[in-house]
Amino acid sequence: MQAAITIIVLVVIIALAWRFLGDYLANVYTGRTRWLAPVERLAYRALGIDPTAEQDWKTYAVSLIAFSVVAMFFTYAIERLQGSLPFNPQHLPGVTPALAFNTAVSFVTNTNWQNYAGESTMSYFTQMAALVVQMFASAAVGIAVAVALVRGLAARKRETIGNFWVDVVRGTLYVLLPIAAVAALIFVAQGAIQTLSGPATVRDALNGVHQVIPRGPVASQESIKQLGTNGGGFFNANGAHPFENPTPITNLLSVILILAIPVALTRTFGKMVGSMRQGLAILAVMTVIFAGTLAFTATAESRGNTAVSRAGITSQASGNLVGKETRFGTFNSVLYDVTSTQTSTGSVNSTPDSYTPLGGLGLLSGMMLGEISPGGVGSGLYTILLFAILAVFIGGLMVGRTPEYLGKKIQAKQVQLATIGILVMPITVLILTAIAVETTAGRAATLNAGPHGFTEILYAFTSQGNNNGSAFAGLSSNTGFYNIAGAIAMLLGRFGVMLPTLALAGSLAKKTPVPEGEGTFRTDTPIFGVLLTGVLLIVGGLTFFPALALGPVAEQLAAGRIWP
Repeated sequence: MQAAITIIVLVVIIALAWRFLGDYLANVYTGRTRWLAPVERLAYRALGIDPTAEQDWKTYAVSLIAFSVVAMFFTYAIERLQGSLPFNPQHLPGVTPALAFNTAVSFVTNTNWQNYAGESTMSYFTQMAALVVQMFASAAVGIAVAVALVRGLAARKRETIGNFWVDVVRGTLYVLLPIAAVAALIFVAQGAIQTLSGPATVRDALNGVHQVIPRGPVASQESIKQLGTNGGGFFNANGAHPFENPTPITNLLSVILILAIPVALTRTFGKMVGSMRQGLAILAVMTVIFAGTLAFTATAESRGNTAVSRAGITSQASGNLVGKETRFGTFNSVLYDVTSTQTSTGSVNSTPDSYTPLGGLGLLSGMMLGEISPGGVGSGLYTILLFAILAVFIGGLMVGRTPEYLGKKIQAKQVQLATIGILVMPITVLILTAIAVETTAGRAATLNAGPHGFTEILYAFTSQGNNNGSAFAGLSSNTGFYNIAGAIAMLLGRFGVMLPTLALAGSLAKKTPVPEGEGTFRTDTPIFGVLLTGVLLIVGGLTFFPALALGPVAEQLAAGRIWP
């Protein structure tokens, strides 16, 4: 009953977000919302930007890369120098070079993979001025690329796809900052901490012991962590820590924040291309995959843990509670983690390492499909649109005519660019996983042998290659090998998809839409939704099935039964 009520509340709130936030986003990126116009103009003057100047896809891409490189250097420098910077009540030293590089790449790419414990590694200043700043910036960049692709689809014989700097400023100023500020106040009201006072010391005079409790500016980081589908927690325990996620209300609020913008962008897409049915078709595919993954994973975790059964405990009425917070229970833990891995968030309130093998497979599958249900802020929409281009091409072959999407003929160049964007992630993940498995440095970091140890490595690179950031646990990844290999995965997973997407946007913008004919394969119907879902499942399933067979599937079979 509690699970049903949670789902009903979530569906109602997300439906409202789709309706109102989707329209608001469309107004923001078309310049119709200007309630912060004076601040916006000030930002353009500070950046030396002409907001009326449009960019072609190459200039847009160069601006994106330049912005990301500067942001990466800025973040790296603060990490290395944090021992000499203010707001460091614990007097933490500078971060080591390899870890600082990995972390800078992680936050700039919206991955927020953390090879460290935040409360004992990063000062307050580093958390606020470096990491949180990049949470806003990387999220704004993701939305900007999605909007640029939508402009390319909607344009008629244009050379330009917008202005990168304008898109980033508007996304930050009108969307991310106001929503995150309100959400932070709710987190504080529910008990999340927000202080610069330093750790608290609790002394027990009777027993002669004392405990140091880390604190910090947590609530302000928590809100953008979820809203921007970032996932980087202030504490090592992330969403399981009571200072980050104190109550069931904050747990549900986190899920809502994670889903709000990615879901709303499907309506924004429909509004900007002039066909709400197109946006609904994309949303329907996202919903089917999300619901299927949630049902699969929740069922797997509700059956209990075989290791606990072998210990003589036959009754596990609450399901597999190993590695989960009892204050949330099995379903709310699964809902949080599935939401996090179906997007590029990566914040977890339970330990995937302690899930059943098939429960862990459920979390992996959301990432392996490219995180499109609904995906991260911006990245979910532009990734599923790449798959839509491929599905249209396949549909065109079926009906024997040149495929079209939103009136634009999809030819060899568009298919090539979409295919590159789709294949970068799986190729990166599988190659780096194979290297890690075959090298001493890669195997030495696993804390478990056999299929479970393999899953730890596979999960790590799948998470980083998809800019997710969640960790399976059980992998000591703060090593030279994993810091560098992980940074490579994150860079390719981010920019290896973004650049082909922008090139595709530029290519589509130049095309003249053609009118629909009797042989046109419509892309706003359930048939297209089924085709797109099939393409997503086949590409993700066939690409990763051999690896999954060596990891969670083999572990489940070793447990003596196919279903937990």
